[in-house]
Amino acid sequence: MRLRPISHHDIDELKSLAQETGVGFTSLPNDHDFLVAKIDKAVAAFEGHVPACERLYFFVLEDEQSGELAGCCAIEAEVGRETPFYHYRVGKLAHSSVQLDLHRTIDTLFLSSDHTGDAEVASLFLRPAYRRDRNGTLLSKARWLFMAEFRDGFPDKVLAEMRGVIDADGISPFWQCLGSHFFPMEFKQADQLTGLGQKSFIGELMPKYPIYTPFLPEAARACIGQVHEQTRPALEMLKKEGLRWEGYIDIFDGGPTVEAYIDDVGAIRHSQRVQVEVSGDALAQAERPSWLAATTGMADFRCSFIGRGPDADGVVHLSEAEARRLNVTSGDTLRLLQT
Repeated sequence: MRLRPISHHDIDELKSLAQETGVGFTSLPNDHDFLVAKIDKAVAAFEGHVPACERLYFFVLEDEQSGELAGCCAIEAEVGRETPFYHYRVGKLAHSSVQLDLHRTIDTLFLSSDHTGDAEVASLFLRPAYRRDRNGTLLSKARWLFMAEFRDGFPDKVLAEMRGVIDADGISPFWQCLGSHFFPMEFKQADQLTGLGQKSFIGELMPKYPIYTPFLPEAARACIGQVHEQTRPALEMLKKEGLRWEGYIDIFDGGPTVEAYIDDVGAIRHSQRVQVEVSGDALAQAERPSWLAATTGMADFRCSFIGRGPDADGVVHLSEAEARRLNVTSGDTLRLLQT
């Protein structure tokens, strides 16, 4: 398996991925024109044809043997620059009465755009048949190696939006109890509109004043900061890298947004640059390889597991198959991370 930038010839496979993601996966709607435009934007980003702050880096995980796309992931260099980026911020309001000797603290939801200008890791999806052999780890951690290599192209903070609680029928209890009262549409339609980048209606229709959560039914309150069952593995990987929930949730399904300072992310701090030596004598890749290797070019970025780490001189010895998978040769540079 190897991760690489998406290209124009991936459109049919990307459409297949979009059909499998399901409700609540807003960043990959099943819309042909939107997906074509997304590929165009990503290709322009990798080729450096747009300003760094406007770049969308979209990657695909490719099965080297079959050529099939096993999954995808992305990095948005800065959110909220083209369209507003909304969240609810979970807060508290304190009320007290000296006369009655009473003090109450009420949980509230404030509509906010506090993350404007932050980077976002997004669109992580792995087909069920490939949820094995640490492919999820490859998809998730490859993004950190890319950000570490091109650190100057990103701001100080990074976030990730987690899909919230949605039942088997595609119903979000949080939406049913809150959003549906302000938007004359079904959850799926609102979800599709935001995925297509049509977000202006959020600021136009959502209440500008804080929402007191005790007014919400228990079914909605129970969703605040909770994730979809299929999203739990992705959340755990992000938490291990140091991302934490700081009280921001999705305005539609109540899922948590986790965040961190980029320079504090574990994979970024612990990655290192090494030189490549291709050797026919290199050991075969282990059944459970623990080293992730990424190339240092942007347009031809590649990431894959390799069978060993660097030697004492900072040189990593690759087999011919590993070198071919990463498209490197002796004398090239790689960024390594022990997983």
